[in-house]
Amino acid sequence: MHPHSPASARRHFLKQSLTLAAAAAGATALPRLATAGEPISQRYPDPMIEVLDDSFTRYRIFNAGVERLATGLYWAEGPLWVGDGRYLLFSDVPNNRIMRWDEISDSLGVYRHNSNYSNGLARDLLGRLIVCEGSTTSSEGRRVTRTEHDGSITVLADNFDGKRFNSPNDVVVKSDGSVWFTDPPFQTGNDYEGHKLKPELPDAVYRIDGKTLKVTQVIKDFAGPNGLCFAPDEKTLYVIEARAKPNRIVWAYTVNADGSLGERRKHVEGTGYGALDGMKCDEDGNLWCGWGSPGVKEANPEQLDGVRVFNPQGQAIGHIHLPERCANLCFGGAKGNRLFMASSRSVYALYVNTRGATLAAAQG
Repeated sequence: MHPHSPASARRHFLKQSLTLAAAAAGATALPRLATAGEPISQRYPDPMIEVLDDSFTRYRIFNAGVERLATGLYWAEGPLWVGDGRYLLFSDVPNNRIMRWDEISDSLGVYRHNSNYSNGLARDLLGRLIVCEGSTTSSEGRRVTRTEHDGSITVLADNFDGKRFNSPNDVVVKSDGSVWFTDPPFQTGNDYEGHKLKPELPDAVYRIDGKTLKVTQVIKDFAGPNGLCFAPDEKTLYVIEARAKPNRIVWAYTVNADGSLGERRKHVEGTGYGALDGMKCDEDGNLWCGWGSPGVKEANPEQLDGVRVFNPQGQAIGHIHLPERCANLCFGGAKGNRLFMASSRSVYALYVNTRGATLAAAQG
């Protein structure tokens, strides 16, 4: 058949149409990857990195700027750096999946479909993935799971005193192997990030023993427990009370040798409508906190959205401005000095002059 015959032309048109349709479907199904870390500003120093106190200048790298790695998400959460694979995992909560951004190939893909509306992610001492499953895909969920090296799923905890958890939110693993997580009702209030249901338990924070898997309620009578992390020496646990009134609060708890918690003190208050969310501690004891507008009309999102940094005394020393509210963050990269920020519809990154507390401890 002649290459320019009507039949050949029709086949070429049909093939091209199918290719374009497949590409369009893929674009709809997957978030978009920014081009080689799309910079938000071309200027050095990056004007999006605001120094609130001179002490923050040591953590700002003069010629490093904020980059957007991916966009097109619905609500990015729980970023986790996997150093031995050189990739970032994060939850796309309403889409019910865990995403994977690869540092080597600069590619983006789905790590896990039907993740039970996962939220916070962590790794245990053996490198296994710990997942806060905030809701259900079918008959499972509202639990904390561990992904074994062969890919099978082990349920670490799905209830306390016979009652199902509300919506496990954020998680951290201590050096003794214990798993600590928050359980607010956030994903029980709508059919967008899970399924609307009536919570069975009060808002609380739990500890799963690393050896026995015994579940202990370590904090109760707490309005919307959200992000949590340990100080570098693990003698202090920081927990965000996201529904505290009139402002959100970071509480600092003394950690006892037996795994229980002692007295608490107010460490940071989110004044000026600052919506504290997830957070991580760096090697110097500074808290890097997801920050943004809580959605009230009095708040100014352009001033609030991003990451707010507090020193060990609770003083705000720096602010990384982003075009979107930042829900959570983590440190990663080859040297542990790259800050990854899960922010509403996008994921951003910034090289900083410090490392995460857990990465610094692991690398010595």
